[in-house]
This record gives sequence, C-alpha cells and structure tokens, in this order.
Amino acid sequence: MRIAVVGARGQLAAAVVHECAPAHEVVTFSHVDLDVTDDAAVAAAMQQARPDAIVNGAAYNDVEAAEDHPVDALNLNAFAVRALSRAAQSLGATLVHYSTDFVFDGRATTPYSETDRPSPQSVYAASKLLGEWFALEAPGAYVLRVESLFGRAPGAGPEKGSVANIVRTLVAGGSPKVFQDRTISPTCIPDAARATRHLLETKAAPGLYHCVNSGRCTWFELAQEIARQLGEPQLEARLVPVRVSEVTLKARRPQFCALANDKLRAAGVDMPPWQEALAAYVHEWRSRDQP
Repeated sequence: MRIAVVGARGQLAAAVVHECAPAHEVVTFSHVDLDVTDDAAVAAAMQQARPDAIVNGAAYNDVEAAEDHPVDALNLNAFAVRALSRAAQSLGATLVHYSTDFVFDGRATTPYSETDRPSPQSVYAASKLLGEWFALEAPGAYVLRVESLFGRAPGAGPEKGSVANIVRTLVAGGSPKVFQDRTISPTCIPDAARATRHLLETKAAPGLYHCVNSGRCTWFELAQEIARQLGEPQLEARLVPVRVSEVTLKARRPQFCALANDKLRAAGVDMPPWQEALAAYVHEWRSRDQP
C-alpha cells in the first residue's frame, strides 16, 4: 500500500509513519513540503504521489488562539480537510483524518459514542467538527476522534501536550496544576498509530471511530498515576488540583469528555487501558532520562 502522510512532523503523524513504514511505501509531507491550505497545491501533490491512502496529521491545535484567529483554525482544520477529501475522491484513495472530543459539549455523564450528537462550544471545536464532515464526504474515509494525546514516535520532535507537561514539571521539581473536574479518555499516540494501520490494512468499515485508550479518569487521577509510575511518593503531594471554574480560559472546555471505544474494538482494535499505556509511556520517558 502506498500511504501519503500529511503533516508528517507532528507527533501523531510521525507515529503513523513509524508504524506503517516497515510494511508499506510511505510518502511524507511536512508543512514545509505542502501548504495544505492551498487547494491547488494539495491536488497537485496528491496527483503526483498517487497514494492508496492519505493520512492527515495536519491540524490547528491551539484551542485558546483559535478564539482570536478563527480563520486560521477553519483553514487548517476544515478547508484543508476538504481539499484532501476531494483529492482522495479523485484518486479513489482512502482518507484518514483525526478529530477531537471537543466536538461534544461535555454535559454527559457516560462516555460518548459515535452516534451521540456533537455540540461544539468553541471555535476550535467547531472547526474540527466541520473537518469531520468534509472528511466523511470521501467514500471509505475514516475519522478517528482522539483526545489528551501522549507518547511519541522514535525520531519525532519535542513532545507537546498536557501529559508531557505534567511529567516534565514533576521531574523538574515543580507543582503542576491539574483539573480535578474534567473527565477524559486519554489516547496513547503509538496505540492510535497502530489502530490507524489496522483499519487501513483490514479495510474495516469506513466512518467515525473513537480512538482512545480504554477507561476514563479525571486529569487529577491521571496526574496521580503519573506520580505513582515515576516511583517517587513525594511527587503526588506536589500536584495542585483546580476546578475549571477557577481558571480563566477564552475557549470553553467540555468537562466530561470520556469517549467509548466499543466500535473500534468491534473492528478488531483492542485499545489498552489508559493506565497500562501511561505506565509504558512513563517507563520510556525515564529510560531516556528526559528532564
């Protein structure tokens, strides 16, 4: 299979490249190689590459900045996806696109399924939902909703995200502030990459999937688990629990955004529990002694 990976320098896209390259021909496009907001450039690049599958790892992920720069968020999270979707349709290629738990309003009390109605509460969330719709216009497309990403592919750039920041702060002797009233289902990046490969290789039923590790937790519970995995009892005492209402944010965060991954499991992908994935991540972090 010939796979074009767009936004290839991002953490998730880099993991897809690492996962798929041993068995498939992978063509990578970083933001330097391809401006995904240029429809003509996207069409030309895909026509030249002629992939069997296009994996889109490009995204505008700054939730706060999106409130002040809605056009930028829409261009990257929605209209660029439309260009990739059209390219996939013209080539008869499969499109894989990643979305987010933020498409929900966070008022649920049980994990969201793929059939639950989205209700975005921010510019970022709305741009991602629009991107989902554009992606699914391509026959055979997969939209994978991920959240609270952690982990890295070998050779990928510096880690980003809240989980990495919690680990980094604790190891450096700081006291990270973590939400005690936001419930999530974290996604380990290598696990999401393996799920992507499985769906492509098995030609699973196309559509929308929740691609998260099994189970749910609050951010504070996740931080406690990080402290335990680091093996230093005093670290847990340094965690500072805060409530969403106590933090000034431009963009509204969904408070309960756990996702159910039953549909992905039915497709043959059994995502490990988040505690197991986190333990592997912390072990890998310690093995490279990263401050």
